[in-house]
Amino acid sequence: MRPIKVMFVCTGNSARSQMAEGFARFLGQGQIEAYSAGMEPTRLNPHAVAVMREKGIDISGHRSKLFDEDLARQMDVVITLCGNADERCPILPPEVKRLHWPLEDPAAAKGTDSQVLAKFREIRDQIEERIRDLIQR
Repeated sequence: MRPIKVMFVCTGNSARSQMAEGFARFLGQGQIEAYSAGMEPTRLNPHAVAVMREKGIDISGHRSKLFDEDLARQMDVVITLCGNADERCPILPPEVKRLHWPLEDPAAAKGTDSQVLAKFREIRDQIEERIRDLIQR
């Protein structure tokens, strides 16, 4: 059986989509072919790198990629991660299968460094749980 092709999309293609791609590649070895993209790509957040390393996953080499409709059409599923009211999720072509995981953007967290890291860990753990569920389908 071939791996399912999954694209994770969020507004900035930094924290959420990169963490999702990291978990999918790590946990879904051989089962998932993972990609991530953003509507307005930004650099990878160092907090995302740090909290993923805590799980033994290195995403420091991941790079922001701009969302591409043609690539999305080649996916088995596109998972949108936009969860804040001011974020815009992509409008996907009707033939593209889409799941929506509304997750807060941890990069928007305010507070001390430990409070911000706590938010990144919370979102990271939500993503890990959803990736595990996706693999078990």
